[in-house]
Amino acid sequence: MMPESPYVFGHSQSELSRLAKQGTFYALATEDMMLRAGITPGMRVLDVGSGAGDVALLAARLVGASGVVVGVERSAEAAALAQARAAADGLTWCRFIVSDVDNFMCDETFDAMVGRLVLMYLPDPAATIRSLARHLRPNGIVAFQELYLSAATAIPDGPLFAQYLKWISELFGHARVEIDMGPKLFATYRRAGLSDPKMLGAMQIVSNVDPLGYEIFSAIVRSLSPLFERFGVVTARELDIDTLEHRLRAEAMTGGRIHVFPPLIGAWSRIST
Repeated sequence: MMPESPYVFGHSQSELSRLAKQGTFYALATEDMMLRAGITPGMRVLDVGSGAGDVALLAARLVGASGVVVGVERSAEAAALAQARAAADGLTWCRFIVSDVDNFMCDETFDAMVGRLVLMYLPDPAATIRSLARHLRPNGIVAFQELYLSAATAIPDGPLFAQYLKWISELFGHARVEIDMGPKLFATYRRAGLSDPKMLGAMQIVSNVDPLGYEIFSAIVRSLSPLFERFGVVTARELDIDTLEHRLRAEAMTGGRIHVFPPLIGAWSRIST
């Protein structure tokens, strides 16, 4: 049986908290991509699949008060949290709309469309991009960042990290999530009718001196734990989530290892004029 939502993590309060921490983890890489893509002050930006709002908030800071950012998020709970975060940061030009991205319609026109870790969950990402691009002005920017899960590794080899990556990959296969959407963005943009994109990879290196990544990784496994058992990938006892963060840090310290988290691959292009 497939999950009811294409977003396999759900939208619980703990998951929304995890998304906010993940947003901090990836903030610099995403900001860099948006700057390279051409996001500048005064622009009107559409953020696709906003989640807890991190990408939209980054975009709002880049466009400033003379710009506008509209985030589209299917979960009312996530959209409410994102709106509260925007208000707390004084980003009054950033607002969120509750809608499925494939059914989103509005009368506004935007200069750019952005998104992070959203296309990997969609059944036809090229079709979604084509549909949403109708809201862009001529020569508008399309910029997405997606995972390259197969590129994650440990150096030297880390058996604990590798085992959990294997379980996650197997689960995502059952749930029909594209684990390597990042390197597939080039072909996806072509199918969407965009010009060939420029691309850039951002790799997060985690070790015992920078523990935030282990906290986030453990939270990801915790969010996925019901699905691990539903699909028969691994039991909760085998996951041993409560000790995972400690065990990952121990693997790094005792082996002198770094853990290379799944890179984010960014791609940016423009719609045809």
